[in-house]
Amino acid sequence: METTQRTDQQRSAEQRRRELLEAADRVVLRDGPGASMNAIAAEAGITKPILYRHFGDKGGLYAALAKRHTDALLDSLRAALDAPAERRERVEATLDTYLAAIEARPQVYRFLMHPSEAGTTGDQGGFDVGLHSAPLLRRLGEELAEVIEERVDLGPESGRLARVWGHGIVGMMHAAGDWWLGERPCSRAELVGSLADLLWGRLAAAGNRMGGPGF
Repeated sequence: METTQRTDQQRSAEQRRRELLEAADRVVLRDGPGASMNAIAAEAGITKPILYRHFGDKGGLYAALAKRHTDALLDSLRAALDAPAERRERVEATLDTYLAAIEARPQVYRFLMHPSEAGTTGDQGGFDVGLHSAPLLRRLGEELAEVIEERVDLGPESGRLARVWGHGIVGMMHAAGDWWLGERPCSRAELVGSLADLLWGRLAAAGNRMGGPGF
C-alpha cells in the first residue's frame, strides 16, 4: 500500500512538473530571454515559492527547459542522420534541421542562448543564460561526436578527431545560425548549402566505420 502511494505521488509530482514546464514554455514563447520567474508562476497560476519548490531557482528551471528542448532537437537531428539518403543529403538535412528549429521558435532559441536585456538581477530580471548555454552546446557537441565516431572511419585517432569534428560542427552551426537568424542575409537553403560545402572535404573522403551503421 505504501509503495503504491509513493508511486502515485511520484507520478503526480512528475505530471505537475511537466505542467509547469509547459507554462514556462508559453512565457518563453511570448517573452523570450526576458521571461521571469514571476511571469512563469503567474502563467501557471501558482505562487513563486511553489515554483522554487519544484525547480530550486532560475538556474534549475532553465536547466529543465534546456534539457526539454535539447532532447527534442537531438531526436530531430538523429532522425535526419538516419534518413535513407546519400551522405551529402543527410549532412544538409541535419544542418537544415537545426536551422529550421531555431527559425521556427526564435524566442525559445534566444531564451536558451542570449541573456535578457532586462538584466539578471532581482526577481523581475531574466535568466542568467551565460552560466548555462555553454553546457547545452557542449552536450550537442558530445552527442554529435558519438555519432561520427560510431559511423565514420577517421583512422587511428578516430575518437579524438570525432570529438574535434563534433564540437567544431556544433560551434559552426551555432555561430552561423545565430548570425543568420539576426540578419537574414540569405535563405535557409543557401546557408545550408554553404555550410555543407565547408564541411564536405574530409567528410566526403572518409569511409564508413567497419561494422557501424554507416554515414
